[in-house]
Amino acid sequence: MGLKVTFIDPRGTAIEAEAEAGDNLLKIGQAAGLPLEGTCEGQMACSTCHVIVAPEWFDRLDEPSEEEEDMLDFAAGARRTSRLSCQIDLTEALDGLTVSVPAESNDARRM
Repeated sequence: MGLKVTFIDPRGTAIEAEAEAGDNLLKIGQAAGLPLEGTCEGQMACSTCHVIVAPEWFDRLDEPSEEEEDMLDFAAGARRTSRLSCQIDLTEALDGLTVSVPAESNDARRM
């Protein structure tokens, strides 16, 4: 059964993406063409996949690790509901998840 994820791009445009349970949010966002660089490929050595989770969804996610929280300290435009998209694996409970890509996001792969 497919899951839906809505990304709000830096210009405020909603982009709906299809996913499956177990898919990683970073990979889904990249496939949808969003500026989520993911330089470290999920090793939590950067914050280039930073997203802002809609408040109504934030508490449904697993708690971030201490390492993730440390990396979020370096994320441009970080907020209370910020997360690294590489650390979010989708489940059935996250069907309909909405996240925003901060305006400060830059994807060096596109330059």
